[in-house]
Amino acid sequence: MPNIINQSNINVKLDDLKIAFLGTPEFALPVLEKLAQSGYKPAAVFCAPDKPVGRKQILTPPPVKVAAQKYNLPVYQPASISDFRLQASGLKLDLIISAAYGLILPKEIIDQPKHGCLNVHPSLLPKYRGPSPIQAAILNGDKETGVTIIEMDEKIDHGPIIASYKLKVLSFKFTTPELSQRLSELGAQLLIEILPDWLEGKIKPVPQDDSQTIYTKIIKKEDGLIDWQKSAEEIERQIRAYTPWPGAHTEFKVKSYKLKVIEAETLEKITDKKIGEVFLTEDGQLAIQTGQDALAVKKVQIEGGKPMGSADFLRGHSELIGQILS
Repeated sequence: MPNIINQSNINVKLDDLKIAFLGTPEFALPVLEKLAQSGYKPAAVFCAPDKPVGRKQILTPPPVKVAAQKYNLPVYQPASISDFRLQASGLKLDLIISAAYGLILPKEIIDQPKHGCLNVHPSLLPKYRGPSPIQAAILNGDKETGVTIIEMDEKIDHGPIIASYKLKVLSFKFTTPELSQRLSELGAQLLIEILPDWLEGKIKPVPQDDSQTIYTKIIKKEDGLIDWQKSAEEIERQIRAYTPWPGAHTEFKVKSYKLKVIEAETLEKITDKKIGEVFLTEDGQLAIQTGQDALAVKKVQIEGGKPMGSADFLRGHSELIGQILS
């Protein structure tokens, strides 16, 4: 028998439901996998084109393409909206579900599926619309974040809210990949829970309060440069937010190399050190004075080198002690 959702005046045959999933990076994987495993198997998966990766510029498929192939799902990789329009034109889609896709769909495409277009977004909208909501939550030291499912419109992360889930982060020191994974899993579960009611027409989306909107920015490499005038707490959050890219880094001018700080913690310590000065604590920890408190450095990486613990790093770079970082 076909898998059917029943309501007094609506019958939705899942076997006949044509769903397209749109996503590209790791964040989208739990959503795609939940759909593929729970009766909402996509008829088509759209993701970004393969891109050259690494020093050897090896052409590499995005994570969503790899996952889609595992489930034997048809994959489309349009490079533009015109390509998307062309590739999707013959599919006659009933529902579009998006999670960190990349391309912004125009109204003409959004209006086509009879069950609309849903987007899984990793923030509590309207807070943190845009491309870097996870990094923004970490940078700002938010004690609460979450995931929101909206009905898409032609504006970025603007559509009315279908459902949301709050996540307390009071006792966690998430990096961006860790928080992304957690939110994507929550978003995937929330999506599967609301889909039956959505398809039955039981959910009335609630417009976002635009007066509460906060936009995030496209992150650039220079955003990772550490300003040692800031507090140790702010810098520690920067390190976690910009893991793995662009990384929080500083310049060591004695030997003219960039040093990436991969892991650190705040030391609430009053010292006579200058801001940016590198020193050893009484128990031998590598530390750097900031505008407020000091930063205990646990793991570092020289540009082009491998990550290493601070103790191993100091064995070959003891000249760093006493230097003032810019």
